[in-house]
Amino acid sequence: MTLPVPAVAPAVVELRAGRYAYEDGPVVLDGVDFAVPEGRSLALLGRNGSGKTTLLRLLSGGLRPTAGHLLVAGEPVTHDRRGLTRLRSTVQLVLQDPDDQLFAASVEQDVSFGPLNLGLADAEVRARVDEALEALEIGELRDRPTHLLSYGQRKRTAIAGAVAMRPRVLVLDEPTAGLDPRGQERLLGVLGRLQSTGTTVVMATHDVDLALRWADDAAVLCDGQPRVGAAPGLLGDRELLARAGLCLPWGTAVTELLRARGLLGEGEA
Repeated sequence: MTLPVPAVAPAVVELRAGRYAYEDGPVVLDGVDFAVPEGRSLALLGRNGSGKTTLLRLLSGGLRPTAGHLLVAGEPVTHDRRGLTRLRSTVQLVLQDPDDQLFAASVEQDVSFGPLNLGLADAEVRARVDEALEALEIGELRDRPTHLLSYGQRKRTAIAGAVAMRPRVLVLDEPTAGLDPRGQERLLGVLGRLQSTGTTVVMATHDVDLALRWADDAAVLCDGQPRVGAAPGLLGDRELLARAGLCLPWGTAVTELLRARGLLGEGEA
């Protein structure tokens, strides 16, 4: 009996043979193939300087590959106004530091900036802002000046600004950095709700334990190339993680130690 082959989710955004080098700097990524499948949560991991942020900026249009192609729904992205508008309506990047992203006087003004730039009617802009504020649980901060927000509130406001664009893919660069454990859990809950409503979420992180707990898939950047697979299997690859400058997830490391000392049998966890 032949078992059916599981369907592979189509890629929403995809980089093919992507290459990027900063001006007067070394090549950061070269010949990279990287696809973001629809409906999945994907954690991107790697050591500092491995190219995580560069890859995220290439996927969202903040950088243009020096070679290779970026595709949205299978169609090449043109780096003119029309093409970039299409890309940014599909993929939204939230930077690691919210202060690099927030600039308006109030939360509502900041969240409305993107939809207004799309030329939407006022009623549609208000609906998107209301939806984003509710999704990020910051409706009560609507009129708050952005400079009076806490760090966690600024993080959620920055994400709300991206969510208001109603992207198919939300890309976050180290979104839990600087948050206390309660703030991290609150943010993960928000991301879970966004994913349940159809948003694909990509998160760059150094936290292997967080990636294992949260993500369906993981991508580990090592020597300029991403290795992609289901999170439990990939993040249990000791050799790969060592090459990428990462540690085994805490639970995996403890399990291995208990087995090595005969306190846990094979198949037990």
